[in-house]
Amino acid sequence: MKIVLQRVKNASVVVTGEVTGKIKQGVCLLVGIEKGDTEEDAFYLARKIVELRIFPDEEGKMNRSLSNIQGEVLAVSQFTLAGSIKKGRRPSFDKAEDPELAEELFNCFVDQIRKSGIKVETGVFGAMMDVHLINDGPVTFILQDKK
Repeated sequence: MKIVLQRVKNASVVVTGEVTGKIKQGVCLLVGIEKGDTEEDAFYLARKIVELRIFPDEEGKMNRSLSNIQGEVLAVSQFTLAGSIKKGRRPSFDKAEDPELAEELFNCFVDQIRKSGIKVETGVFGAMMDVHLINDGPVTFILQDKK
């Protein structure tokens, strides 16, 4: 799994003109599922994201987690994160997981975050989506499973 995490002041996702997910302060996650990813990977990354101290304390230091600030999550599936542009001019998506399995794992990942008491909104798996956000900082991290 590959995840691009952006700390946001707010974020939303729109599918065919309709808002399918909208959050206030928290993180926007672009989530790519690759062949070989497991539920263990989803659990590991969900926990990592919930506990990650990337929000400022009174002194401006990154010392608070989503739980500490009652932050929210907008999770958006993005299979292009599994793409490779090493050869040629056209991306290869050979590493991307089969859509049915990827959707299952994406939902497992989202459910794990929700079990932590964090509000999670999502887009529509496999749809063309417009993601709107105000990056806070900007603060952006790339997370991967243990592999």
